[in-house]
Amino acid sequence: MDPIYNGMPAGELGREGWRKPWSGGNGGSCVEALRLQDGRVALRQSQDPDGPALIYPHDEIENFIRGAKAGEADFLLA
Repeated sequence: MDPIYNGMPAGELGREGWRKPWSGGNGGSCVEALRLQDGRVALRQSQDPDGPALIYPHDEIENFIRGAKAGEADFLLA
């Protein structure tokens, strides 16, 4: 069984390497991302660093970023 799973405590993935690729003027409440050794990406809420981590395969993150850059998520801003 894979020791890294969706919803696991983010603190179990370590304290180093987390980055805030999306940050704004919201008082420090940000999404943090960690690229895992196998290419998957973990996301966590910065104000809850030991809370649950969402684990995504590389291709899903790639599709999300490409879609956002292409404007496919702009409806969320309206």
